[in-house]
Amino acid sequence: MTRWILVAVLGLVAVLAVGVNLKPASAEDQEKPGEGQKDDQPKREVDLKLIADPSHKDMNQTAPEKYQVLFHTTAGDFTVDVTRSWAPNGADRFYSLVKNGYYDGNRFFRVVPGFVVQWGLHGSKDVNLAWMDPKNEKAANIKDDPVKESNTRGRITFANAGPDTRSTQLFINLGNNDRLDDPAKMRGAVFAPFGEVTGEGMKIVDKLYNGYGEPPANLQGAIIENGNAILDEYFPKLDGIITATIVEKQAAAEEATEKPAE
Repeated sequence: MTRWILVAVLGLVAVLAVGVNLKPASAEDQEKPGEGQKDDQPKREVDLKLIADPSHKDMNQTAPEKYQVLFHTTAGDFTVDVTRSWAPNGADRFYSLVKNGYYDGNRFFRVVPGFVVQWGLHGSKDVNLAWMDPKNEKAANIKDDPVKESNTRGRITFANAGPDTRSTQLFINLGNNDRLDDPAKMRGAVFAPFGEVTGEGMKIVDKLYNGYGEPPANLQGAIIENGNAILDEYFPKLDGIITATIVEKQAAAEEATEKPAE
């Protein structure tokens, strides 16, 4: 597989720690993974077997033309408005992942001020490894959408490693990244935004913990192999997603407007 998130998949935790001189977090760092997280935050049951099957019909739904997703995070809440016509394949994949709770518990493992905040590797290593399994590659990767909207601040886009390699990882643009709009400049990689953070939501996105800087190149491989356990040990201050859910009232209203009057 060619996805860039495969870098160092076979690297062990010990190799990661030695290679980038990581040290386990101090007792002070271990107090909380995110300043806003509370023990009484609502959670929901997620079917791990379902979200570990990229070919399952429920993981390949067609999204409404417009829908909203509420991110309930350790730093606060923000909402993303999705417009399917911007990037239909991306909007459908995002809808299916959110609908089934894939992003619940994900950590924002890459937060680079002025550039992007990125997430999409699951807290369960079994889920991650299922998405990386070569036998699932065809279902795991979606076809590219043409870039119709620019990667300006607040827009949400799938990460990828080249043509037709979008899977589960996403980023929100923290600045004007319109250089990502031209595949010719990105070695064929297509970054097609499919939605944007609404209202005051970017104030919350800007609060996501960024003290670790650009992560080491082999961190993604370690997350794939170990899930959130590696982040708990070495990057405990990272903020994360408690739940990411479809705003059902908005989706229902959109569906009602599309139905012809009887």
